[in-house]
Amino acid sequence: MKILVAGKGGVGKTTISALLAHILADKGYNILALDTDSVPNLAQSLGIPFEEALEVVPLSRNEKLAEERTGAKPGEGWGVLFSLTPKVDDLAEQYGIKIKPNLKLVVVGSIEQSKEGCLCPALALARAFLLHVLLSEKDIVIVDSEAGAEVFGRGLAEKFDAMICVAEPTLKSLLIARKLIEMGKQLNIPHIILVINKVRNSIKASQLYAKVFSDSTPYHLVSFDESVIYTDNEGKGVDAIPKDSAVYKDVEALAKRILSIKKRSKVL
Repeated sequence: MKILVAGKGGVGKTTISALLAHILADKGYNILALDTDSVPNLAQSLGIPFEEALEVVPLSRNEKLAEERTGAKPGEGWGVLFSLTPKVDDLAEQYGIKIKPNLKLVVVGSIEQSKEGCLCPALALARAFLLHVLLSEKDIVIVDSEAGAEVFGRGLAEKFDAMICVAEPTLKSLLIARKLIEMGKQLNIPHIILVINKVRNSIKASQLYAKVFSDSTPYHLVSFDESVIYTDNEGKGVDAIPKDSAVYKDVEALAKRILSIKKRSKVL
């Protein structure tokens, strides 16, 4: 099952992605978490120490690997020929960071073209890897995406089985989420759940949802929880969040909804 976690910046996509990855792994599923943000920080949220996380080189910036796999050195200039279908089937094994025996992270980085409009070898490698994973991976894949709508222009969003669109309980955030969800529907992502994060008042959040969403888009509330801020400020991952905390219980309930979808749709 391939799960896309989308939303505008600052809504808590990475926290939701990391918690979901840990919870599903603890339930016995094999999880591959992919960070495709241009400023990757899923590693820290999953529990990798800050100093070690800073040393991780995303696939989209790994020039040595890009040269090895595509046949061209990044930055060689215009007109350079390189492979757009490099060998990538071993990258998850070689460059995956083991968080738990059944939870692995690959920091892909952004796969968008540079401002100059060129598709460099490193980006070609990252794109090829992401497409390979979405087409061939048999376990649960959780993709913490770039903030905003960029992911829908990659030609990849339709490869997902489910989309979790994260928003804050504000009118502006929910309006943006509605646009992202509409894009997801246009690409025929079969299962979409709106997650309203950092909720302090569930009644008001539900009322705001009803004001913005006139259709039957499923939604799920995740409570605001000081333990998220505390663990982040302590440099710890979400696995340090107490299992009896409100945010953990809410995301655990979200995980159960996702597994229910997986079971009903027979996604393998």
